[in-house]
Amino acid sequence: MNDDLWTTYESPLGPLTLIGGETGLAALHFPGRSGPLDESRRDGGAFAEAVRQLDEYFAGERTSFELPLDLRGTNFQQRVWETLRGIPYGTTRTYTSLANAVGRTDHVRAAAAAVGKTPVPIVVPCHRVIASNGDLTGYLGGLQRKRALLEFEAGVSQHEPAPAVWAARQLSLL
Repeated sequence: MNDDLWTTYESPLGPLTLIGGETGLAALHFPGRSGPLDESRRDGGAFAEAVRQLDEYFAGERTSFELPLDLRGTNFQQRVWETLRGIPYGTTRTYTSLANAVGRTDHVRAAAAAVGKTPVPIVVPCHRVIASNGDLTGYLGGLQRKRALLEFEAGVSQHEPAPAVWAARQLSLL
C-alpha cells in the first residue's frame, strides 16, 4: 500500500476515512477527525481488502481483522496495540488489566493514553477497554460509537440483534 493513499468507507457509524502507510493500513478516522486530504491520492481499490473485512465485521461475520498494518508509535504503544488485538470479540478488559498484560502494572495511565492514540480503531479494538468500575471512558469516535460497537459485538455473540437492524438503529443515533 502506498503511503498517504486514502478512501472513505461508509459504515453504520458514519463515513470512516482509511489512510494507507508504507506497509499497510496506517489510520482509520471517524467522521470529522481527518484533516484535509489530497483528493488526487484517493484510491478505493488500494483498500479493497480492508473494505471487505469491514463489511464482514459490520455484517456480524468477522470477529478479528487480518490486515497488514503500518502502526507508528513508541515501543510501549506498539505493545499496547498488539495486546488490544488479543482482546476477544464481544468482551472487554479494563485499563488496569491492559497495563498488567503489557507488564507495566505501574503504567495504567500510560496504557490508557496509548489506547487513546490507537491509529486504527475497530481494526485494533480499543473500544473493548473500559474503566475498572465498568464505565465507558474516552473514545476518539465518541462514547456513543464505543457503546454502539460494544452492544453490536455483544448482540452478535448472542445472535441478536440482526446486524442490519443494529446498523439502521446506529445511523439514527448518530
